[in-house]
Amino acid sequence: MDENILNPNPIGKIIEEEEEFHHLNNPVLGLKPIVKKYLGSVTDVKEAGNKFFFTDSEARVEVTVVTDEIIRVRLAPHGVFLEEFSYAVPKHDQKAVVFSLHQDENEYRVSTNTVNCHIRKIDFHISFSDTQDHVTSQDSVPMHWEENTQFGGYYVFGTKVCHHDEAFYGLGDKASDLNLRGRRFKNWNTDAYSFGWNQDPLYRSIPFYISLNEGIAHGIFFDNTFKATFDFGAEDRTKTSFWADGGELQYYYIHGPHMMDVVKRYHLLTGTHPMPPLWALGYHQCRWSYYPETKVMSVAKGFRTNQIPCDGIYLDIDYMDGYRCFTWNRKYFPDPKKMIKELAADGFKTVVIIDPGIRVDDNYSVFKEGKEKRYFCRRCDDYFMEGHVWPGRCQFPDFTNPEVREWWGGLFDELVQLGVAGVWNDMNEPAVFGAGTFPDDVRHQYDGFRGSHRKAHNVYGMQMVRATYEGLRKLMKNKRPFTITRAGYSGLQRYASVWTGDNVASWEHLRLGNIQCQRLSMSGVPFCGTDIGGFSGEPDGELFTRWIQFGAFSPFMRAHSAGDTKEREPWSFGEPYTAINRKFIELRYRLLPYMYSTFWEHHRYGFPILRPVVLQEQDVLTNQARQDEFTYGDKILVCPVMEPGQTSRPVYLPKGQWYNFWTNEIAQGGGEIMVPTPLETIPVFIKAGAVLPEYPIMQYVGEKEIEEVKLNVYYADHEVNSFLFEDYGETFAYEQDIYLEKKFIVNGKNNLVTIEQTMEGLYTPRYENYHFRLIGLPFAPTKIIVDGKTITDFVLTEDKCYEFKFSKNFKHIEILK
Repeated sequence: MDENILNPNPIGKIIEEEEEFHHLNNPVLGLKPIVKKYLGSVTDVKEAGNKFFFTDSEARVEVTVVTDEIIRVRLAPHGVFLEEFSYAVPKHDQKAVVFSLHQDENEYRVSTNTVNCHIRKIDFHISFSDTQDHVTSQDSVPMHWEENTQFGGYYVFGTKVCHHDEAFYGLGDKASDLNLRGRRFKNWNTDAYSFGWNQDPLYRSIPFYISLNEGIAHGIFFDNTFKATFDFGAEDRTKTSFWADGGELQYYYIHGPHMMDVVKRYHLLTGTHPMPPLWALGYHQCRWSYYPETKVMSVAKGFRTNQIPCDGIYLDIDYMDGYRCFTWNRKYFPDPKKMIKELAADGFKTVVIIDPGIRVDDNYSVFKEGKEKRYFCRRCDDYFMEGHVWPGRCQFPDFTNPEVREWWGGLFDELVQLGVAGVWNDMNEPAVFGAGTFPDDVRHQYDGFRGSHRKAHNVYGMQMVRATYEGLRKLMKNKRPFTITRAGYSGLQRYASVWTGDNVASWEHLRLGNIQCQRLSMSGVPFCGTDIGGFSGEPDGELFTRWIQFGAFSPFMRAHSAGDTKEREPWSFGEPYTAINRKFIELRYRLLPYMYSTFWEHHRYGFPILRPVVLQEQDVLTNQARQDEFTYGDKILVCPVMEPGQTSRPVYLPKGQWYNFWTNEIAQGGGEIMVPTPLETIPVFIKAGAVLPEYPIMQYVGEKEIEEVKLNVYYADHEVNSFLFEDYGETFAYEQDIYLEKKFIVNGKNNLVTIEQTMEGLYTPRYENYHFRLIGLPFAPTKIIVDGKTITDFVLTEDKCYEFKFSKNFKHIEILK
């Protein structure tokens, strides 16, 4: 056979290929300038399982159907994707979903039962719509990138259309108004001591936001750990943009249409907080620093003498020997085991601080072992990363290395043996004196996926507290660890609680803390709080008391202050402040069963704990600007007082009926009402139909056996569901269904109220009875029937409530006129 039939004109082809090359004396003249490059028109698509790969002949875009409501988009500028790995999204089984690919002359469309992803052929614009063809998100320009000649890889950019009335929420604890519209923010974990209003960036990087437009919500989770920027119509009011200094342009579109749906689905990706030990929901006292031992014991005695409940006392860096982690200053704390045991006998859990900086000292076992095993971070030319923090010259473990995390977790063994109950991870942005943080060229193992500090910076703190949590979980056997972290990235809620960092004793920071806790909760970080009273500066008695009142309804309640300030315990300001502070801390302990149940709703179902008004009534346009009021769970509405000398304030109540917690007066929702705010109260309202469980006042969790649980039943003329979660409060038995999830259904009419109880789980509480308190009944009951048995010994109290007791195992109650 003639060779030219198989390869016609091979010589001519070689000549043509050679003619494509131009040999220049100065090859630089042939280089094209580095500019942003945009996706071109779509030329092809391939399907592989739940993934669809689109190309413009050079770049590739992967569209992955994650669930019916979540679609992931990835861009590979030259067609090659990075290895798939995420600290935020742990690997989980692919959800079984129905999806399909359609095309017409204008677009490709990937569809599920809930959402459509449209890929426009002519220009690669990507948009999303619901089943009614309502477009919820759309590109303003195609995804684009720019080569990074210094480090390799690309700057990556995504730009969406920003609508006129579109509002944005999320991004963690940014120091701004709740609605992010019109602002630009940077994600780069930063030690922001005494940060101010609108200061950015702060301690955490949570690249997740919620869009609300025309009453419909969706979320964007930009899972990229590099330094990232979000622009919500700041530069151009018609565009919302997000970009990063490296990594992939990879984002998840999370469909609503309700904001609550978006938050729950974000948790489906990144996980929820494990159930904390019940004591962790109590009041905590901290200072930089309580030392020596006599001072610690004096503070503990102050709580018990003043009859103010407290569960946790914190030891800051001065408990250590020369600030060396995992050591004790024997001058200040000659017998830490004895001290911790004595504190525990009086009901106090001891929480200690641990920082990532390890002092360079060959006589220090932690440094010596870490050095021998090469566990510390190194720079690109193989020098150790060194920087100055509290101990002096330090090296820093590479917490992105699983072997290092295992080692670090094991270092807590002695602390656990001494009786330490919780660990507070600080300075883990990471912070370095003078330099701010690590240089860009520091190398990280990154769980085998390698990277510089540009890639690992935002996850460093999260991986430190991950090592802490996982180590404590092993060492504490079946007891739940309590951990707290200052820095983190999306997914940190799987390992730790957070506080908002080194704030200031000012009314502005009280207002800011309120917003930050709401924002953290709706950004997937529910176990959050502030330094009550402000870390730096001096609060007066009024400011501290108003902060305690707000803190009583923060998921994490801790007072904390700097060492150069006056001491700041709940009794430090004298009367009337001591009595009011006691009253609200006691209220916290009374409401623990409700708060704990709300935490279960988060852990199991993905609900946020604190819920801004807009999260509940997103269809009301004016709610987009509301940021004072929030609900704890869905039954308690709180509006902190955030102005000095304020004796009344307007409060917005969502639609429905709400009971004033202090007076039991009923108010109609759907608008603002004026509420008196004398120093001893803040506006607290209970949703009509709620069943609010209540414990007796205790000085600490577990002080005494609970003999009965009070159930406060608030009348409503319609059906309302409430939950009560119960378990051992400190073990992981709940993971084996050793718990009780109780559901109460209250249904009221003008002459009849019914209460039903159903139970799921295998736990048996030790108390036998409920103490019912019926609030707001529109009639005087003549008969109460429980499971067919008539109750005759119900009583009318002075505040016009009806009370009776019955077994915790009841199924059906009828209250008749």
